Amino acid sequence: MMYLCKKLYLQKIMEKQKVIISENLETALSGAIAECGYDRLFVLVDETTERLCLPLVAGMECMKDVQKIVIGTGDTAKTLDTLAHVWTELGRMGATRHSLMVNLGGGMVTDLGGFAASTFKRGINYINIPTTLLSMVDASVGGKTGINFGGLKNEIGVFNNARSVILDTQFMRTMDTRNMCSGYAEMLKHGLINDERMWAELMNFDISGTPELNVLQRMVAESVAVKQRIVTEDPTERGMRKALNLGHTAGHAFESLAMRRGTPVLHGYAVAWGLVCELYLSTIKENFPTDRMRQTVAFINEHYGKMAITCDDYPELTEMMTHDKKNVAGVINFTLLGGIGGIRLDRTATEEELREAFDFYRES
Repeated sequence: MMYLCKKLYLQKIMEKQKVIISENLETALSGAIAECGYDRLFVLVDETTERLCLPLVAGMECMKDVQKIVIGTGDTAKTLDTLAHVWTELGRMGATRHSLMVNLGGGMVTDLGGFAASTFKRGINYINIPTTLLSMVDASVGGKTGINFGGLKNEIGVFNNARSVILDTQFMRTMDTRNMCSGYAEMLKHGLINDERMWAELMNFDISGTPELNVLQRMVAESVAVKQRIVTEDPTERGMRKALNLGHTAGHAFESLAMRRGTPVLHGYAVAWGLVCELYLSTIKENFPTDRMRQTVAFINEHYGKMAITCDDYPELTEMMTHDKKNVAGVINFTLLGGIGGIRLDRTATEEELREAFDFYRES
């Protein structure tokens, strides 16, 4: 009986999500909304996407009856207070269990909006329209939702897929270079866990200038396909889905430290810095090729710079890693690589190895 319940739960998580590579946003959104059926329609935006992205969909016939909920911008708004505000607004505007919410924004909006929808009245349907490169290739796909809590990233949340995720590159025209680079770090991670061809194309693409959007759209589709393949195999992160955490154990520590300092950083930048540390660990522990490690680190240094840390920050960074959700019995757990595409799950490191990794990050 327990096995059957677990099987049905996993089917519920994975059966809903459809990823749409859009060539016509109105057609894609109209179809996605029609498939859900609803009594009331809501759109969640932050203060930035309300200004830059909502006008692209507000005049569509399928959005004529939509009610708007606006939240603050940036990861500092990804809080319990903001979540409660969304719940309150849904209740005030008459949402029921048969309502539908469209999350229009970056990863903060899709993470928090997905969590709000998944928990309001025990769950209403939602659609994600990611508007940043990061949310297209990472946050909006795969069913992870949540908020930051207690100074830690994504500490509270649930697995629950959007009914549809609509990827449309026209939103990339609203992105600045820093946000483009932030999303690209997750694509680079996907290349590292996938194969040499994908990694090489990512390393040679001009992300800092004016990217060719038609080429980038194809690369985004490939990146999403890597993630979709993995999360379909392992929806609740019991096994292979841990591969997607490459760069994130150290990366979340950098991100949490930045939040504590009151100088938050974009998620992709923290992941890029985490990749530097974890590729170093991969090299000394799993024989990851030194030339590939140094090529990747040089790319990261060129496009992402560094977060300033000293030896005095090492204990705090290490302490933050002890809270990582992949850990077992308090042991810090890493995803490492034996080569590009050579995934090594459930790896650990000594305190001395962690110090070496942080030293390498500072000195590389």
